[in-house]
Amino acid sequence: MSVTGRKADEGRSDSSKLRKQFGRTKVREMLEFRGEGTVVVKLGALEEVLAYCRSVLGYEFLLDVSSVDNMGDDPRFEMVYELATTDDRKHLRVKAPVAEGEEVPTAVHLWKTANWHEREVYDMMGLKFKGHPNLKRILMWEGYPYYPLRKEFPLAGKPSEMPDVAFSGVAPLEGGPFVTSPGADRVRGEPRAKGES
Repeated sequence: MSVTGRKADEGRSDSSKLRKQFGRTKVREMLEFRGEGTVVVKLGALEEVLAYCRSVLGYEFLLDVSSVDNMGDDPRFEMVYELATTDDRKHLRVKAPVAEGEEVPTAVHLWKTANWHEREVYDMMGLKFKGHPNLKRILMWEGYPYYPLRKEFPLAGKPSEMPDVAFSGVAPLEGGPFVTSPGADRVRGEPRAKGES
């Protein structure tokens, strides 16, 4: 059996273990795509499921925490946790839907790396993490009123009230590997590699 096949079997097995342990009300979906296992859990069960993944199923490594903005859907957001074993034998994705204004339980007590991942999600999407030890912006400055990765945020950005922080002058990388095209069409005006249209 190939390594990918073994990972897929173990991912299915762990998904089934989670469903058996927590039931259908907490583990709502079990998905597999190209050998990658995903479970979709109720937000109220997220902390409990993640703790079980770490302590019982052996997922000692939190690869990433991200979020998805499904503007127009209810609930609007989705949290995504990428888990792995340190020997890279198993991978599992855990997702949880999050409604506007709901708080997500922190995973910092399970994986220290969740600290910065959760701060980035807060900074870019505005999702708050209950119990986080230091939930403040990590990329944008404190007091910035927007969340740049939300779907309603324009590609061209928004004007800033803070001089010298956000600017509209010549970019410091002018002449570098990426170019922009001026004009009203913001999609064609976005940065791209030189020579690409």
